[in-house]
Amino acid sequence: MPNPLRYNKKFDELNEEEKKLLEINKKTIADFVEQSSSISDVNYATRNAHAKTYAVAKGTFWIDPNIPESLRPFFDKEKFDLTIRFSNAELKIRNTKKDIPAYGFAVQVRDDNGGLLANYPLVNFPLFPLNSVSTFLQLFTAVNKFYIKKWSSLPSLCTQLLKTVPSILNGSFMKNVLKLISKRNDFILSFDYHSVGAYRLGDYMIKIKLTPQGTDKNTGKKQKVQEALHTYFLAHDFTANVLIQICYDLKDQPINTLNKEWKNSPFIKVGEIKIDKGSLLDPRDCNNELLSFNPFESKSIFQPVGKIQKLRDEAYKVSLQTRRKINKLLHGKSPEL
Repeated sequence: MPNPLRYNKKFDELNEEEKKLLEINKKTIADFVEQSSSISDVNYATRNAHAKTYAVAKGTFWIDPNIPESLRPFFDKEKFDLTIRFSNAELKIRNTKKDIPAYGFAVQVRDDNGGLLANYPLVNFPLFPLNSVSTFLQLFTAVNKFYIKKWSSLPSLCTQLLKTVPSILNGSFMKNVLKLISKRNDFILSFDYHSVGAYRLGDYMIKIKLTPQGTDKNTGKKQKVQEALHTYFLAHDFTANVLIQICYDLKDQPINTLNKEWKNSPFIKVGEIKIDKGSLLDPRDCNNELLSFNPFESKSIFQPVGKIQKLRDEAYKVSLQTRRKINKLLHGKSPEL
């Protein structure tokens, strides 16, 4: 294999137009979170994305003993402690039996002293529909306004949605859409989970994939997702392989083209995630709802790479600050999540 391509901060840089659109978007994020309790009909402020918490668990990241020598400096312990949040990607919490199959598997990695090493918000779809930062920001702003202002914002939302069509009409993206549709009724823990964008691993740039080991896709068929998860962890352990791809060539492994899969970069197993049965935490505990999985709170050598990824830094901060301002009054209470 060729030498890995080195991280450069130029991959993350936004132009002036993108910065202005980001400021507009941040205002709509704050507005959404401030009104999120009424939007979702709950008694606490929710996140601006992945609002619904299915479960929170403690887990362990066990390092593969056969990890390549070049990667050992980044995985210098036998194991690391994890906090994991299972979620749904919708902005609004819906009290329905069947949620759209857009799931989150957010992982927080800590050292022996409890210090934060990295946050990785993984999802069960490997690609992102947009490469244009401006188009994404305008769409995200329109979505936020639609939830706040309802039908008066519908024309603007439709206009922005039309702009996404060219980006999703490619083979790689459509293949994964059809795959997700075919698995729409599968158990949440039977999906692969992906980092979507790239992350740093020191000077390397990587993508992350998590693949479950032997989880029955038919588990909890007649249950809501949250009920199925809780029933599963009463009786079962969960194990998943942690794999990475390394960026060697921007043509085959593009950093800022997120609607196409990386090719010609083999998956490397770096370890396993293990969640023991009985490891779920109380999802009604307000402290669990206040958890932050902002990947930019990670150590610098583990942070996200890319322009779309860069937007998440400011978005997470605004969402978290607004949520904490509102939810601090609920500290010690038990909101129904």
